[in-house]
Order: sequence, then structure tokens, then C-alpha cells
Amino acid sequence: MPRRCSVSGSKTTYGQNVSHSNRKTPRRFQPNLQKTTFVSEALGGRVGLRLSTRSLRTVRSHGGIDAFLLSCDDRQLAPEALALKHRIQKAMGSKPRAAQKA
Repeated sequence: MPRRCSVSGSKTTYGQNVSHSNRKTPRRFQPNLQKTTFVSEALGGRVGLRLSTRSLRTVRSHGGIDAFLLSCDDRQLAPEALALKHRIQKAMGSKPRAAQKA
């Protein structure tokens, strides 16, 4: 399973450890992923996701997974979150944003 956030898409980045003598050795910066379960009112059940702690705080500040996904632009979401957003929209009976503007 890749170390990738389901909402933001943040993934492992690479850099270097730099010693006092300025020697450089490769290292990885892993995202702080947590397995979480959200209650979705639109789907009428629980949704399990692997989120970074930063994304978890953002989702909670928006008032839940439904409100967060519906307020986000499709281009900003990872593929897993985009599929979940479409499931929520279908369950709520609302049309995607692009279709509403046209």
C-alpha cells in the first residue's frame, strides 16, 4: 500500500541529511498517515480513509467529510477522495458543480 494521503494526495518526498561536515546522505520524508473512520450522513454509514494529520484537521474544521469534499474543487482531490465525492453527490441527488454552472 503506498504511503499517500487519500484526500490531499501528499506522498513521500526525498531530501538529504546534512552533517556538520556538510556530508549529504539521502533520506525520505514520510507523511504522517493515520487510519480514520468518518461518519457520512449522505451515505448513511462509515467511511474509512488513510489521511495525513494535516488533512484530518482540515476535514474536521469543515464540519465532516461530506462538507469538506463538497466544498473542495475536483482538481485538488486525490483519486480516492474524488470517487468518494461522486458517491456522496449521487446519494444526495445533487449534480456536480460544473454541471450546475452551465
